[in-house]
Amino acid sequence: MIRTVLEIIGEYFLFLKKVFTKPTKASIFFRKLVDEMDSMGVGSLLIVCIVAICMGSVITIQTALQIESSWIPKWTLGFTVRTSVVMELCPTIISLLLVGNLGSRITSEIGSMRVTEQIDALEVMGINSASYLVLPKIVASLIVNPILIIISIFFALMGGYVTVLLTGVTSSYDYIDGLTSFFRMYDIYYVLVKTVVFAFIISSVSSFYGYRIEGGALELGKANVNSIVVASFLILMLNLVITQIML
Repeated sequence: MIRTVLEIIGEYFLFLKKVFTKPTKASIFFRKLVDEMDSMGVGSLLIVCIVAICMGSVITIQTALQIESSWIPKWTLGFTVRTSVVMELCPTIISLLLVGNLGSRITSEIGSMRVTEQIDALEVMGINSASYLVLPKIVASLIVNPILIIISIFFALMGGYVTVLLTGVTSSYDYIDGLTSFFRMYDIYYVLVKTVVFAFIISSVSSFYGYRIEGGALELGKANVNSIVVASFLILMLNLVITQIML
């Protein structure tokens, strides 16, 4: 078991070495990069916004139910919602969502090209297939995912604001006062660092499992499941490590 894990880790780093080579033609690389950014960003925007609004609403209601003492300042609700959404919920939960949305798509796309021998055809033509197919996806993910997380934070806080207006658990003024209280720019840096690391894990692990499969549709399905499980596990572990280091 340990030997198998070590072999997979070794294959993963050799795969990354093959991926991070200079593209043969910069124009083709940038064209594929723009296409990947459009596919990843626009394709995930709706589901990210819906999930963020729901998270903001739920955390607002749950936090309001826990605040019963009159001694607690009224701005505590907004402050708690902002801290929870910005520091943990959006960067981690949305990244796990993107594992299933973007990660599975990347694994299926590259895996299907391996099954249909399109990757072998690229290798025969002297093209570095790993760099040609995977590098634009990784770079696009590093650019798009932080933008999606920032958008999700905005919609989560807006979801909490709408919930306050509809339920009246506190006044809108106190909620906004809490959102702006004790704000630290370092928190945004912390979120962006986590998001970039998570984006790299999602794109590289998903591409790796799609690139290395052998066989047909059955193996493609197994690779898809394995990539989601491994990427999710790494995101949760790295979330703990980054939090320990930066906070």
